[in-house]
Amino acid sequence: MGIRFYKLAAVLSMCVLLAGCRDKGPSEAELARNEGISYMEQADYQNAIIAFENAYSLCDEKMPETKTDISLYEAACQFKTEDFENVKSTCSRILELGENVDAYYMRGAAFLKLGEMEMAKADFDAASLLAPEDYELFLNIYKQYEEQSQSAIGDEYLQKALNIPNEDMEDYYQKGNIYFYLGDYSKAREMLAKPAEAKHKDAMLLMGGVYLALEDSIHARNVYQQYIAEYGEEAEAYNGIVLCELADGNYDAAISAAESGLALEGSESTKRDLLYNEIVACERKYDFETAKTIAARFVELYPDDAEGKKEYDFLSTR
Repeated sequence: MGIRFYKLAAVLSMCVLLAGCRDKGPSEAELARNEGISYMEQADYQNAIIAFENAYSLCDEKMPETKTDISLYEAACQFKTEDFENVKSTCSRILELGENVDAYYMRGAAFLKLGEMEMAKADFDAASLLAPEDYELFLNIYKQYEEQSQSAIGDEYLQKALNIPNEDMEDYYQKGNIYFYLGDYSKAREMLAKPAEAKHKDAMLLMGGVYLALEDSIHARNVYQQYIAEYGEEAEAYNGIVLCELADGNYDAAISAAESGLALEGSESTKRDLLYNEIVACERKYDFETAKTIAARFVELYPDDAEGKKEYDFLSTR
């Protein structure tokens, strides 16, 4: 669906004080909130919504920040279930408590999904005014318009991002990220040159992806190796090396790199990529039996992954 709970990772790490809730006590409200987050992480959005509504009902008017926090989670789950009318209602409830970038962004996205163009733009503009130098916000707004085949309107927000002055390496990285998303890899490389040379962590990883997109696996591998030398072994860097080895036809080396990456701590999305790319490497070296075994594990771990299911179905017929 393209929606992402704006800065969800940051919100997930927040410790919200629940003092001030009704007689049932803060512990019950916190338990209900945590239950909702647990359901949310399992993609059980309907039960998450019920839990968040329960948590919200346990809080009184003295805790607007807590109510905002809970409602943001609820709105994100409603968006996941494509209940856009309730997204609008929940975000409006948040905005009655005070201006909030997340609420404006999600309500704007809901308006856009429902074809209410003027209302969507009003909310996106309101979010932009609250966070005038937030690259991630502008890119996410663009993505919402892109999904509705209205990239021309979304371009306005990308220009806002690209017009932010380059004051530090983070600015160069963020603009490189935008150009990478747009497929302008030469411009992305230009923007990332300074921060990557300065060993900016995210810029180095992205620069590897840029070189891969430019079909320059030699420079890509070099960037990933420099990253590991600077920051230590990380799963995402190993996935980059896997892609370099696949591009060069070094399938045994790709499998080895994938297994090294899988042995490390990493995000679930990176683990998914590593496992999927290991399947690809096995296929390309015509080791279909091993590929099938790994694919079976993949679909067990990620049953909703369409590409993984397709690979498993293909291998099951061989």
